[in-house]
Order: sequence, then structure tokens, then C-alpha cells
Amino acid sequence: MGDLKVFAHKLVLASKSPRRSQLLREAGFQFEKRTAEVEEVWPVSLPATEVAPYLARLKARGSHHLLQPGEILLTADSVVILDGRVLGKPVDRQAAIQMLEQLSGRQHTVITAVCLLSHAKEVVRVGRTEVWFYDMSPDEIAWYVDRYQPYDKAGAYGVQEWIGLCRIKRLEGTYANVMGLPVDLVYEALKEF
Repeated sequence: MGDLKVFAHKLVLASKSPRRSQLLREAGFQFEKRTAEVEEVWPVSLPATEVAPYLARLKARGSHHLLQPGEILLTADSVVILDGRVLGKPVDRQAAIQMLEQLSGRQHTVITAVCLLSHAKEVVRVGRTEVWFYDMSPDEIAWYVDRYQPYDKAGAYGVQEWIGLCRIKRLEGTYANVMGLPVDLVYEALKEF
């Protein structure tokens, strides 16, 4: 069976995330990967729920030069929100441990925004998933951080790793959104093009 061919435009993924590439491949999308360096900074006054859409747009606009006629650029950004604060990517082991200690036994929100950009149109979609963690012991947290080194992941965890498999009590929303790309929303948005 071949790739999904329901779209008239060529899709270009502007993301270095191996998880986003994996999700698109598993969903049957044909795409090419091109990336540009875009500094991920947002205004401090921006509400936490607006950070991911802001950064997805920023990445798209900063990668616009990669776009050829007849193509659609896809960018995305994920944030973990706890108590109204964005938990970004941990800078080191201690930061990762502290984030996971904060998330342990609690509910948090994962927002992943996608921006689809062509020469004629821009569409932003936002996925939201509520995540509940079981309590984690200090030994479990240290073991996870040392084994998986989640320094490239918002909130210091990957849902596809041990934490997602063993320490998530439940999710409301899509698993793919927590993994970094709400593929269902990408599909719906692409149909609009």
C-alpha cells in the first residue's frame, strides 16, 4: 500500500523532531524535511496557552524561505503547562529532575500547535491534551532521566518512553498530540488547502 495522496500540494516538514517525522510517516503522509534555525522566544506577557501557536507561527515565518511554489510548510511547537506556567525543555539533569518532581502525581496540559503555510495561505491548529501522572519516586525519576536523557523534550518526558508507558494514569485528548504532532488536526487542515 502506498502513501496517502489526497492533497494537491507537496508537504514540507520544517522540524528536526524525529517524533514528528515518525508520526507523519506512520500516518502515510509523503513529505520532505527541510529545516531552518529559528530562535524560540516569546513575549513574557503571552498567556501560557498562546505560547505554542505563537512559536509555531514564528517557526513557519522563519522558515518561509524554504518554501517553493506548490508546497505547504508544516511547523509545530509543543508546550507542557503546569499551574499556568510553561515547562520548556530542561537545560540539564537537575532541571529535568525538578520538572518531573513537579509533574509527579499531578495533572498537566500539553498543547501542540501546528502552522501550515503556503505562499497564499496560513492555517494554525491547536491540539490540547490533559495528562495525569501517577506518583513517581525520586529513584524512578532519576532512573528515567539518566536512561532517556529527555533534554530535548518539553516537560522533560517523552510519552512514547517509560514514563508514558508506565506512569501516565490517563489522557484526555490524543496521544499523538503529546508526542508532538496532532496528526488529526494536520490532516483536517491540509484538506482545506
